Amino acid sequence: MTILETDGVSLSGVSTLFAIDPLAQSLCFQDGGYGHVFQDNQVKNRCSDINYNSYQAGGFSVGIEGRREGVIIDLGTRADLSKRYGYEETVGAGQGFASITKADGKIYILQNRREQNTQALSESSALFNKPDSSLNSVPVVLGHIYILRITDGIDQNFERIVKLIVIAHSPNESVTFRWQELK
Repeated sequence: MTILETDGVSLSGVSTLFAIDPLAQSLCFQDGGYGHVFQDNQVKNRCSDINYNSYQAGGFSVGIEGRREGVIIDLGTRADLSKRYGYEETVGAGQGFASITKADGKIYILQNRREQNTQALSESSALFNKPDSSLNSVPVVLGHIYILRITDGIDQNFERIVKLIVIAHSPNESVTFRWQELK
């Protein structure tokens, strides 16, 4: 299940992936649909940007389709980010996640909510380095925020950057997360 939202610039949504569902174990961030389809009495790939549980038990994997390469980084919880970057959260603790943005080839996060300024995310450099297969899978942890980047080995202009936060998780069964593509 995916609930899509758009602000006219970037696509976002809430999606649930299921470990043993042949279609709903992966997601396409381009349109928010599941990554696989039934076609010609087979399960075929349609557009798989992120997968749950197939490549790493209990984990997310990215850059798994064709010549795509991916990096996914676990940024920790909302409290971890607030402490590490020194910004103040509001009730509901969503300001840090909401503030994660991309500009000038870097990823930024809130520095001061009242002044509406940002600071570079220290993990930004790992995200933009040449993809390393050791960085394309991470364990899923409830409440953790992740940032991912997918590139294509053939189409040098292709780049997809997405932030997500895990909002529900039944280990090795399903994961629900809010996500937003960063443009």
